[in-house]
Amino acid sequence: MNSSLSKAYKPRRSALFVPAANARALEKARGLEADVIILDLEDAVAPQEKDAARARAVVAVPGYAPRETVIRINGAGTPWHTDDLAAAKSSACAVLLPKLAGPEEIAAARRKTGDTPLWAMIETPRALLYAAAIADAGVECLLLGSNDLLHAMEGRHRGDRANLHHAMSLCVLAARAAGIAVLDGVHNDLDATEEFASSCTLARDFGFDGKSVIHPLQIATVNRIFSPTADEIAYARRVLEAFAASPGKGVITLDRRMLEALDADIAARTLARAGR
Repeated sequence: MNSSLSKAYKPRRSALFVPAANARALEKARGLEADVIILDLEDAVAPQEKDAARARAVVAVPGYAPRETVIRINGAGTPWHTDDLAAAKSSACAVLLPKLAGPEEIAAARRKTGDTPLWAMIETPRALLYAAAIADAGVECLLLGSNDLLHAMEGRHRGDRANLHHAMSLCVLAARAAGIAVLDGVHNDLDATEEFASSCTLARDFGFDGKSVIHPLQIATVNRIFSPTADEIAYARRVLEAFAASPGKGVITLDRRMLEALDADIAARTLARAGR
C-alpha cells in the first residue's frame, strides 16, 4: 500500500490561470477556491505589458498563500525568458515552463532556478513525444496544453476530445512513471457547461490529478468532479478496515468482491485525496 501518498499529496484539482497583466483578475483570484493559482506571463499578456505583468506577479504571490502559486514564464528564446526565470524562482512555489521541445530545456532552466520546483507544459508535438524524458528530467508536474497542441497538430476541438486521447494517455503515463503530478488542459467554451463537466470526468477517468481552468465559474465543477464522493470515501474506509482485519492476506473478500493489494492502495489514495 502506498502509505506515503497521504503525507505527500497536494490537492491540485483546479489550477486557475490568471493573467498577470490584469490587476482586477489578480485581486479577485485571492477569494477563489482554486487549489492552484497560475500567474500567467505568457499567452495572456501582450508584449508591451510583459515587464509590468512580471512585476505584478511577484507582488501578488504572497496574497494567495497558503495555496500553491505557480508562475508561467515566457519560453526560452523570447526576450523576457531570463528575467521571468529570475523573478519567478525567488517568489513562486513553482515555475511553469511553456513551449518545451525536450528535456534539455528542463536542465537549462534548472541551472538558473536552483531548488525552485519546475512544472512543464506539454503543448508541442515534440514535447509530447518526449513526455517521459521531460517527466524524468526533474519536474514536479506535467500540464497538457491542449490548445497549442491541437493548433500544432492542425486539428480541431471536438466535444468528445477523441483526437486528444492519445496525448492524454501519454501525459498520464509519463507522469505516473516518474511519480509526479499531471493536470489536464483548459476548456475554452464557458457556456458549454455539460461538455465541460464531461471533459472533467474524462480527464479524471484517464488518471489526471486535476484540470487547468481559465474562468472562476469553472472551479466548482472541477473541484467536485476531482473530489471523492461520500460513498467513495465510505467504501475506501471499509476496504482498509477489511484488510486491517486480515493481516498478512494478499486477497480478501468484501461485498462478494475479490480485493487485492492494489485495492487497498486505491482506497488509501481516495482518502488522501479527500484529505482524510
